[in-house]
Amino acid sequence: MRGGCRLLPLLLLCGLCGGRELAPGAVTCGSVLKLLNPRHSVRLHSHEVKYGSGSGQQSVTGVEASDDANSYWRVRGKADGSCQRGTPVKCGQAIRLTHVNTGKNLHTHHFPSPLSNNQEVSAFGDDGEGDDLDIWIVQCSGTHWEREDAVRFKHVGTEVFLSITGEQYGHPIRGQREVHGMPTANHHNYWKAMEGVFIKPSMDLAKHDEL
Repeated sequence: MRGGCRLLPLLLLCGLCGGRELAPGAVTCGSVLKLLNPRHSVRLHSHEVKYGSGSGQQSVTGVEASDDANSYWRVRGKADGSCQRGTPVKCGQAIRLTHVNTGKNLHTHHFPSPLSNNQEVSAFGDDGEGDDLDIWIVQCSGTHWEREDAVRFKHVGTEVFLSITGEQYGHPIRGQREVHGMPTANHHNYWKAMEGVFIKPSMDLAKHDEL
């Protein structure tokens, strides 16, 4: 797939930083992961396919396949560098999710989504830099975003929750599910960290490297 070559160097770099870990623990800044919606058993996904309506930006969908490289997202802080690499993400923390293969950020705005008429969710920006509508709050019940827990992502600018309710696209992305924003918290907007590379804290990185 296009952009797949971006992923391997990043994963190798993360592995060299000491982040390849399978045991449960907190999701950390700089980690690369896939996000599963457990209600609909699909992973958050994007690709170089634009919406044919609404904003016309890069589409964000849900896919059933667990091995698709276009489902990797990197956890980053706000543009002010508030998320040091390897630091556990706190419940209530503002983050950005950057699509690894295209460098665009998870984004939403006041356009209707094409299938359900909820709020459109897109991928926006270049090389990880977009705007204030790329910022989401991690909602969870403890101190940190734990990998085994289901969490919600609430959009700072429009106060909707990242959601899937099951609507399926036709050609050219047949079978993929619509991802959208919903104004209420419910069972459609839980997400769980799945496959990925999770960065562990490092004294040197904590001192010198921010995302």
